Amino acid sequence: MKRIVLAFAAAIGLFTTTSTFAQVQFGVRGGAHWGTVSKPALLDNYSPSFQLSPGPQGALFLDIPVSERVSFRPELGYSQKGLVLRESFSFDVLGVPVPLGARIALQTRNIDLPLLAKINLASAESSVQPYLIAGPAVSYAADSRVRARAEGLFRTQPFDLNVPLGGVMNRWDVSGVGGLGLAFNAGAGQFVLEGRYVHGLTRQIEVPVVQLPVRNRGVSVSLGYSFPIGQ
Repeated sequence: MKRIVLAFAAAIGLFTTTSTFAQVQFGVRGGAHWGTVSKPALLDNYSPSFQLSPGPQGALFLDIPVSERVSFRPELGYSQKGLVLRESFSFDVLGVPVPLGARIALQTRNIDLPLLAKINLASAESSVQPYLIAGPAVSYAADSRVRARAEGLFRTQPFDLNVPLGGVMNRWDVSGVGGLGLAFNAGAGQFVLEGRYVHGLTRQIEVPVVQLPVRNRGVSVSLGYSFPIGQ
């Protein structure tokens, strides 16, 4: 995780000293992330469908102009990734069907370092500025757990089981990020509303002999505020 922080600091130092087009902006954003993973064809007939797992996400970021319409957007963030499995069945009691089931969620807390390009689709003088955002991101899994509970006719309290990382479960993830955003002028800064898609490129399960293409997928929505610094 120290390497992520150092890389973020180095990127900030490089671009803030070379940017001359406009003021650098500092911002904070927060919202929700809905994560799942890609399902190997090998498991299609042997496991329930993977569902989206909701969780928090947020980041500190810089907006560093490199031209009139393009800026560099390094971030240091947090997100909860994972997936949800639901399994249900029923049995008859005196001719009455009794539903039973379980909800199992894998929840992994990540430190994220996206290094993104932002392309403004309107001039800086516009009060509302749509933009595109895209680039790579590196994530480090700080911890992971499985949270399970019974569902159906009755619902139990969830119980947690810690998942060891660094062996079968990969701590690191490299992903591609793409999204759309709107910036609204407000006082000295801007409110920013963003929607993103995250496409993991790193296999999250390392099993000898069999290579399972289990990779993170997710969408997120966030609201934030940025303001000019320096100069």
